[in-house]
Amino acid sequence: MRIGCLLMGILTLAPRLVILFFWLFTPRVSMVFEGILIPLLGFIFIPFATTAYILVWNPTNGVSVGGWLLVVGGLLLDIGTYIISGYLNRRNQPGNDQG
Repeated sequence: MRIGCLLMGILTLAPRLVILFFWLFTPRVSMVFEGILIPLLGFIFIPFATTAYILVWNPTNGVSVGGWLLVVGGLLLDIGTYIISGYLNRRNQPGNDQG
């Protein structure tokens, strides 16, 4: 196993562990989201953006402009991890001459 694969695996699990920690040990997720569907979908598909939203949400006024910038940054990280993992999977296919 290459170190890049190990690092990528750790980075993709980290935001999910943070969400799980908040969900199990604090009431923050239930304060931020109504119901279970939206945080569950965020946990599965866009964990960086969901983590950022949970961290920047404020009970008095919601999310500030700077908070939305962090959420968009998390969304870009989510999209980037999907693009990088797709590229690496395609590159590691047998018979592929890209290296």
